[in-house]
Parts: sequence; structure tokens; C-alpha cells
Amino acid sequence: MRRFFMDAAHFVHRAYLGVLWCFTRVFIASPSGRKRFNVLGVVNAVTKEVITVTNESYINAESICLMLLKLKALALEVPIIVVLDNARYQKCKLVFGLAKALDIELLYLPAYSPHLNLIERLWKFVRNHCLYAKYYAEFDDFKGAIESCIEQANTTHKEALASLLTLNFQSFRKVQISNG
Repeated sequence: MRRFFMDAAHFVHRAYLGVLWCFTRVFIASPSGRKRFNVLGVVNAVTKEVITVTNESYINAESICLMLLKLKALALEVPIIVVLDNARYQKCKLVFGLAKALDIELLYLPAYSPHLNLIERLWKFVRNHCLYAKYYAEFDDFKGAIESCIEQANTTHKEALASLLTLNFQSFRKVQISNG
């Protein structure tokens, strides 16, 4: 069985400040923040391979279906399970029907639990590595930096991502709940 973790990230072309502390007023160049680069991604839980579907409009049910078709095109000889959140466009007849036709099992995470989705760690890495404290005057440069970072996940960034993309999730065993 192959398990993939799926989620969308919506990168807005704007300033992503790391830290700014100064005693004088500093003006920082920033784009308008009106253009978005949307990335629907899946990460293989074992091999850490990343597959994406991108656009500049919206991630919707058709985007999910395109990703399911990409996963089926891998021609894996084992069952495919896709772990995903509860976005409305992921839980519609179109997605359910295609997943069933492709023999892909969809496993939905509980609401408000992004910490259980492995690919959320990749999105955080992308923001930290190529967006925070960097300025991209042109949208194409912004988009290119994100695409490059994701494409290099299994090569240049493999070592840095090795400790992030593990199947270690926070556990709440032996927790005491305070009544006061």
C-alpha cells in the first residue's frame, strides 16, 4: 500500500517578513498581494516524492481529480491511500466518483488537525526557505522560487527535509486535563 498526504497551499505574492526590528522608520518594498500561486501537492509518506498541480486561480474539485489521475498514472501495483483534510471541494460527488473509479481510497483527517498532515511540514519549509525575508518584485520570480524549492525537495533539500517529513506525529497519551 502507498500512502500519500495531500493538501493545497495558496502562496500570495506579497512581503513575507522574517523579523524586522529597528529604531528608525524603514520602508520595505512589497508587491500588491493580489496574485496567488496555488499548489496542490501530495507527498509520498515513504519515499517523500512530491507531486504537484499548480494554477493561479483556485484549487477546486477539478484540481483534486487531476491529482488523482496523476497518482493513478504512477502505475503502482499496490493500493493507493490519499490522506487529506476536509476542504469542501475534496468531499464532492466528482471527487468521490473518480477516486472510486481509479480504486484510490480517500482518508479524511479530523477537522482542524493540520498537524496530522505530513505535507503541511513541506509547505512550512517552502515558506521559510524561499519566501520569508525575501522580496520578489515580479510574480514570475516569486512563482519560480516556489516551484524550484518544491522540485528540489528530493535532491538539494532532501537532507533538510529528512527530519521534517517523518511519520512522527504529536501524541497525547498520558495527558492530564485540568478542570480549573
